[in-house]
Amino acid sequence: MMATIRRYLISGLLFWVPVWITLLVLKFLVDLMDGIFRLLPYALQPDHLLGFHIPGLGIIFTLIILFFTGMVVANFLGKRLVGFWNSIIGRIPLVRTIYLGVQKILNAVFHSKGKAFRKVLLVEYPRKGLWSIAFQTGCACSEICDREGVDMISIFIPTTPNPTSGFLMMVPKKDVCELDMTIDEALKFVISLGVMQPEKFSDVKVKHTSLKQE
Repeated sequence: MMATIRRYLISGLLFWVPVWITLLVLKFLVDLMDGIFRLLPYALQPDHLLGFHIPGLGIIFTLIILFFTGMVVANFLGKRLVGFWNSIIGRIPLVRTIYLGVQKILNAVFHSKGKAFRKVLLVEYPRKGLWSIAFQTGCACSEICDREGVDMISIFIPTTPNPTSGFLMMVPKKDVCELDMTIDEALKFVISLGVMQPEKFSDVKVKHTSLKQE
């Protein structure tokens, strides 16, 4: 009897906890997007104009802004304006370091021809015999390669269960193994503490040779 009750309780827990966490995350994102209206004067805020609050309106408003901003900056005149804006930002100490740094990171990650976060790697870390999931973020600068005398790559080793933090390292190409695992599969594996393994993970093809030359 107690075993049956325990099984039912666990089954209920396994159903409701993911639902609850998902709702909390969605609520956080919705509230975060809705907060964009706080940048407007109170008289122009939707809650004041309509007299009531509409959850999720900030998401729609943000998507519209992103869409039309993309339309503007994608054409010839928009690119000239962005270039002029970047030249102004580039003259402001500290601000230019942050702004241009973030801009370069986003361009590297989202550019279709970029190499950042396109490969899932297996690397011996934190010591020999222990392996960690890593993502290739690019190639090491020529100065580092020249000093070491070998081809080096830069990798990001995420922490578990929060993959947004981690360690940046530069390692020789020959010391990493490339996995036949997608970025999404690797992130799920890291976030779930290794519980959510890809179906093909058991027979994943590890390439012990150096990474393919680009």
